[in-house]
Amino acid sequence: MTAVLPQHGLALALATSVVGLAASWLTATPFGLLAPVAALFLYAPGRTVPLLNVTLAIAFAGSLLAAIFSAGGTRDLGLSWAAFSALALCIGAIVAAGVSASTASSFISRFTDVASAPLKARTASEQPPVPSGVDIDAYRKTVAALRDREQELSQLVDMVPSHLWRLSPDGEPTFFNRRMVDFLGLEVADTDKPGMSRLEMLIETVHPDDAPEFRDALSRCLVTGESFSMRYRLRRADGVYRWMSSRAEPMRDHAGRIVQWYGLCHDIDDQMHAEEALRSRERELSLLVDMVPSNLWRLSPDGETTLANKHMADFLGMDLRDKRQLEVMFDTIFHPDDVGAVWDVFSHCLATGERFAMKYRLRRADGVYRWMSGRAEPMRDENGRIVQWFGLCHDIDDQVHAEDALRRASDRLAQATQAASLAELSASIAHEVNQPLAAIVANSHACHRWLSAEPPNVERAKITAERITRDANSAADVVSRIRALFRQAPQARSPEDVNRLISEVCRLMADEIAAKDIRIKTALEPDLPSVALDRVQVQQVIVNLIRNGIEAMGAVVGDARALHIRSFRDGLGAIRVEVRDGGTGFKDADRAFEPFFTTKQHGMGMGLAVCRSIVESHGGRLWMANNEACGATVAFTLPLAVGEAP
Repeated sequence: MTAVLPQHGLALALATSVVGLAASWLTATPFGLLAPVAALFLYAPGRTVPLLNVTLAIAFAGSLLAAIFSAGGTRDLGLSWAAFSALALCIGAIVAAGVSASTASSFISRFTDVASAPLKARTASEQPPVPSGVDIDAYRKTVAALRDREQELSQLVDMVPSHLWRLSPDGEPTFFNRRMVDFLGLEVADTDKPGMSRLEMLIETVHPDDAPEFRDALSRCLVTGESFSMRYRLRRADGVYRWMSSRAEPMRDHAGRIVQWYGLCHDIDDQMHAEEALRSRERELSLLVDMVPSNLWRLSPDGETTLANKHMADFLGMDLRDKRQLEVMFDTIFHPDDVGAVWDVFSHCLATGERFAMKYRLRRADGVYRWMSGRAEPMRDENGRIVQWFGLCHDIDDQVHAEDALRRASDRLAQATQAASLAELSASIAHEVNQPLAAIVANSHACHRWLSAEPPNVERAKITAERITRDANSAADVVSRIRALFRQAPQARSPEDVNRLISEVCRLMADEIAAKDIRIKTALEPDLPSVALDRVQVQQVIVNLIRNGIEAMGAVVGDARALHIRSFRDGLGAIRVEVRDGGTGFKDADRAFEPFFTTKQHGMGMGLAVCRSIVESHGGRLWMANNEACGATVAFTLPLAVGEAP
């Protein structure tokens, strides 16, 4: 029975049975037998009451009738009591086996305290006291919930990817989470060593270089109650020290007294090494930037100077760490003639985000302005917004002055070359002028004869006079071109017939060509469109190419002493002119157009170089190539007007 009923339930059943038996014996009625049944009925929890009501009602009716109408006397009364008590005990045991006592038990206990006192006294020495008639269902649920909550928190603490620890008010460790235990290889109990506090044992795991500062900082916080925060190196279980970032806060009671400390530290070793690598990289880049022999600078998105390298600081003679000097730097360093243009261009770049590129003059520390080539590029974030500008400018002052000197020298050389070319052409010009003058003289004599005849031949004299006029105009044109060349006057370009220019040059050089025993063969494409050009300059090119061809065939004999001149459309929107000789060709064809390169004993080596400059100034191209059999071909192109291009 004791294995089925709780202890206080069994005591209740026995006590009420004794009381009920005594009452029935004294009154000679079976109603006293209802006492244990009623007690066990009240002992059952509320959810089983309906079922128990039905069961007890049936049992009560049967037992009551048997007891009243039984003729067995005392023996029957005892049997009825035994049967009724057994039934009540079974029902009570079944109900009470898996549930706790109901609140109704407190009611019956008020009436059974006296009867159950001897039993309670007997069992008090055998078992721990259990409150009788107290509802502990809510208590049990609360304890279970707290136990579950504690387990959840413990699991959560062990899952935190950091070291969690707890100290007593005097700094003794009382708790390490699982991650900290695994890291140190120590449980809290392992910090107990004879002659050493737990705290000192914990401090031994701190790097020797960091331990004094750690001890002082923690001791100060334990005394003052301030928050603890520090970075230090902690020894791992394998002996490796790793950087930690640690914080601790005190927990206080309602009176403000510290009852314990809660701390957290997380591994920042990778972060520390990354920061050190970043600092090292920054130092390297800073040194590299300062070694660059150019001015480097950085601007904010609105154009304020935020950084300049050492080279720029030395150039300007400024302490660029001084923010005030940085703010006014761009207002004082530019040449007065350039500052307006620089600001206009750079303001446009700041507004549009375009690249900045410009040449300007900067004032050096000694007050001398030097030419600079400056560039700047914006740096943008992932959204395309400009976060800063990076710029570079390097000194090109020597280069600018060298280019100016070279330009002036080139101009003087061009003039000298043109004068030399004119000197070389003087013989041909003399022949050209002499030819129309000789024709004028001859035609004048003929005209005089026709007019002196009897009768005068007026018609023939008239034709001869027209020839005289034509030759005079030709001589005047030659003189005008010579004057223009010597005056170096700029000539307006006008539409010209290229074939006509070639023919005029051939007539001009006819005597020279004949004297060299050279035959001229022309293949000029008819109806070529006119080309806008400088007549005198292009004729100079043609004369130079013909003369080079004649000189190249100086040692050639026979039919090979022929110069072929050809003109045609090249299909690329230009007229092409070729001069092909039968000479020995060029040994250094790649250097033929270099200034001062010549294969002649007497020559400046400027002929082809000047010719190329003239052709390129007209938008054309001049080149040469050796022929397969013998000799070389020099060709040039003159572009047609847009409307004339095929």
